[in-house]
Amino acid sequence: VQLQASGGGLVQPGGSLRLSCAASGRTFGTYGWFRQAPGKEREFVAGFRWSGTTTTYADSVKGRFTISRDRADNTAYLQMNRLSPEDTAVYYCAATSRSLILSTMARENAYDYWGQGTLVTVSS
Repeated sequence: VQLQASGGGLVQPGGSLRLSCAASGRTFGTYGWFRQAPGKEREFVAGFRWSGTTTTYADSVKGRFTISRDRADNTAYLQMNRLSPEDTAVYYCAATSRSLILSTMARENAYDYWGQGTLVTVSS
């Protein structure tokens, strides 16, 4: 099983990017987005269940980032708006076949599959 994360790039402060997470021919019960900034530990960004509306976000991105899905092509998305330099990081998508409860979505060890990461740089 492969997860393919894409959509990263260089964007100016205040700009937007949309990251994609595509699985090889299947969907999972829960998807998560994590990020790792230079010199920092990886942290949770957002998570959601493929079925239903259960979503959760880190406080640092609430109101700016939105996670969504496209059932037609089995792709999860992370829409990132009002980006700031503090959002600069390598972003990873993760997935598990299980439908996680909200309290576990932020745990890295709850996910079984990880994408390779896509770099987001916010700079003027």
